[in-house]
Amino acid sequence: MTQQHPRPRIALTLGDPAGVGPELVARQLADPATTEAADILIIGDEQELRDAMADAGVEFAWSREAGAGVPQLVDGEGERPEGGFVRKQATREGGLWAMANLRRALELSKAGEVDAIVFAPLNKSSLHLAGMVENDEMAWFETVLDDGTAATELNILPELVTGRVTSHCSIAEVAGLISFDLIVERGELLERVLQARGIERPRIGVCALNPHAGESGKFGRHEIAIIAPAVAELQARGVDASGPFPSDTIFLKARDGAFDGVLTMYHDQGQIAVKLLGFDRGVTMAGGLSVAVCTPAHGTAFDVVGQRVASTGAYEHAFRTAVGVGAQARAARQPS
Repeated sequence: MTQQHPRPRIALTLGDPAGVGPELVARQLADPATTEAADILIIGDEQELRDAMADAGVEFAWSREAGAGVPQLVDGEGERPEGGFVRKQATREGGLWAMANLRRALELSKAGEVDAIVFAPLNKSSLHLAGMVENDEMAWFETVLDDGTAATELNILPELVTGRVTSHCSIAEVAGLISFDLIVERGELLERVLQARGIERPRIGVCALNPHAGESGKFGRHEIAIIAPAVAELQARGVDASGPFPSDTIFLKARDGAFDGVLTMYHDQGQIAVKLLGFDRGVTMAGGLSVAVCTPAHGTAFDVVGQRVASTGAYEHAFRTAVGVGAQARAARQPS
């Protein structure tokens, strides 16, 4: 008999109030399948929730009490500006609000009250106007959690997941940052994420760094000295990993079904392929933290705010991903 994972608790934040995030969350919550899949905590306030329902043209039941069988509204402790939020543009007020709600969600995860977090799209300009000094929200999550865990970005399509060895750094820094230990760590993380999606023994292809996988050392020795030994170590640990493969062919192999996941060496090596394969279906996950944090890969879409035309595909996929990873996390905490 297949073991059933426990029901996870998922915290949702509505993202930047100037964008399409509130509408996407409201449309997700109006679907009964959402509350069938998980216990939901909405981080925000009542006005934000009512505005979101108005944006989406939907209604759904909610409560301030836990255990009511409907999503629970939890105060995000943000400061609402007098006169409300400006829409369709980056603002300091919107960034402060989004960060306050996310901070509350992260605090709940530290207290063991949620198993995963899904945030609707953010705007980096708003976040920096609000005082975020980190390069991106991934690094900010590390700062808020302050528990020794470090974020790495995974990009998720329904048919493929990519992980990265290095992420938001200059191309000039990439070669020096790649290490045996980091490849092994990120390979094992990618396997866990794929297993949370129901793939018992996922197949992982590992990218080379250099053209033609280094051409036997002619174009660089990372493949010989670092990447291939790390792949061998992953195999020794029971991970179905193979490579390194040239990055200009590995995604053709993945497209033809050879791999469930691809581990890339740097940001654009995977992002170009993922966005070509499915920009409007993609999910970004902050892996490696003490809590999984998921979001649609697209942005705040200021140009379609209020038109009820924003696609919910990526947000729905982000929610389903969080449910899978959150259930796995809850199961791991339960006594055997």
